[in-house]
Amino acid sequence: MTTVLLATDADWIRDEVDAALSGPDTTVSRVRRGRDVLAAVEAIRPDLVVLDLQIGSMGGIATCLGLRLEEGAGRIDPVAILLLLDRADDRFLARQAEADGWMVKPLDAFRLRRAATALLEGDGWTEGGDAPGPSREPDDGTTTPDDTPTDAPVAG
Repeated sequence: MTTVLLATDADWIRDEVDAALSGPDTTVSRVRRGRDVLAAVEAIRPDLVVLDLQIGSMGGIATCLGLRLEEGAGRIDPVAILLLLDRADDRFLARQAEADGWMVKPLDAFRLRRAATALLEGDGWTEGGDAPGPSREPDDGTTTPDDTPTDAPVAG
């Protein structure tokens, strides 16, 4: 059984995530405030945490950073985190918060299922600026040829 924890105070996001991810083998639990995420993670031990960027009393970025700090201190087990961004420019914040993946709203069920599946399989998922899909960013901080801007001169 897969468990997803959703942190949002927006009912439309809850409806979208629930419709896309709930099923016979997946349960979706919800908290409405960012400050409630850590206690929920400790209680239900989700496989995936989905954080809305705009959640009351502690935004998605701060919540993600808090979870990563708790993981680093060994107080909680590592968990995959998907951030739901308001705009593509928020990618920088998601990267700094060490999210495993991010999507730009508005959501659709197909993209959301693909992102969740990728993260649950241990892959990354990034959107915004590039085509949605598994992350192509290497862990060592270098860039791949796919990161080269299309208008950059080609050495030759």
